[in-house]
Amino acid sequence: MKRNSLSVENKIVQLSGAVKQPKLGFYSSLNQTHTHTVHLDWGSLPHHVVLRIFQYLPLLDWARASSVCRRWNEVFHILDLWRKFEFELNQSATSYFKSTHPDLIQQIIKKHSAHLQYVDSSVESAEAACGILSQLVNCSIQTLGLISTAKPSFMNVSESHFVSALTVVFINSKSLSSIKIEDTPVDDPSLKILVANNSDTLRLLKMSNCPHVSSDGILCVADHCQGLRELVLNYYILTDELLLALSSETHVNLEHLRIEVVSENPGQIKFHAIKKHSWDALIKHSPRVNVVMYFFLCEAEFEMFFKEETPVTHLYFGCSVSKVVLGQIGLNCPRLTELVVCANGLQPLDNELICVAEHCTNLTALGLSECEVSCSAFVEFVRLCGRRLTQLSIMEEVLIPDEDYSLDEIPTEVSKYLGRVWFPDVMLLW
Repeated sequence: MKRNSLSVENKIVQLSGAVKQPKLGFYSSLNQTHTHTVHLDWGSLPHHVVLRIFQYLPLLDWARASSVCRRWNEVFHILDLWRKFEFELNQSATSYFKSTHPDLIQQIIKKHSAHLQYVDSSVESAEAACGILSQLVNCSIQTLGLISTAKPSFMNVSESHFVSALTVVFINSKSLSSIKIEDTPVDDPSLKILVANNSDTLRLLKMSNCPHVSSDGILCVADHCQGLRELVLNYYILTDELLLALSSETHVNLEHLRIEVVSENPGQIKFHAIKKHSWDALIKHSPRVNVVMYFFLCEAEFEMFFKEETPVTHLYFGCSVSKVVLGQIGLNCPRLTELVVCANGLQPLDNELICVAEHCTNLTALGLSECEVSCSAFVEFVRLCGRRLTQLSIMEEVLIPDEDYSLDEIPTEVSKYLGRVWFPDVMLLW
């Protein structure tokens, strides 16, 4: 059988009375069906459809898929298919992807280095990832991503070994636009090499939890990469000097600034405060910038935050946050558009939520879990925000019935103010 004529002939479709046929009476026409065999020729699928199919397959299955028919074999050789690689070196117990042999990786890189643009190292071994980086000598990489869950982690790899491998990519790739190197021993000298070779193309730099990088290293990036649009870093790197540098007319116009506030040793680190005039300078220079902050702190560590006006637009609290802090957010975060509180203990947040609704007039999204709000206060919050609340995710356990509303009445009242049907989220019990 010829490969390009392979088809599925056993696909049976039952077509009812929609098919035009002689009138046999009302009941007989309803009961009569006709069987048609539908021929699905895999070789007739357009190239862009087959390309999408390939992209959902593990690397090892690409060669097998190329044997389906002539057209699929043509797609196998399209350059667009070989612009992005995601390698699996050690198959994890939770992954259905088979591991890719290092020799095969080496052959692919050697053959397709001229047009390889995206590399995601989804590997269990950081050492193996460094080996891959060292081979990217003749590649013009645009996107580089190193996952932070590698075991052993990148932080356990020799700093000189990792930096040497990463430098290979930074020097040889003259068009890097997106770099995600979280939880790695990258350092300031590495960033200088990066900007020396990719200053005209870099748009996104994500490097949270990189303890060897200082604010001086980020300043070096800001000095040279004026096309930078998204920056992700830890709060300990953020300084007044860095914000003022990012606000210079000769520097970048950021669209997204993501800041992760994480305490490695709870209670042992005192966080510094960013001055209001530094924030003001950033917003004046980049008025549409989204300032996103992720907090993973205990309640006692919020002392230095939100005492003055802060231009944050998206706030996510992964750990408990006090009523006092939430009250300060309502008063001092006028640009806030999204607020997510994952935990707050058992103190009702009635007044705090209403304060947020009254003062944060740009708020469009709210998420609450493991905290408490009375039904009356929640309805008032929704009434104040109205239809601008495009996302409202509230666990049913958060809402506390009171003398004004029961849980059964809440969906109707909230839906009335939102202008759409709404129900609280329910925790599924298996």
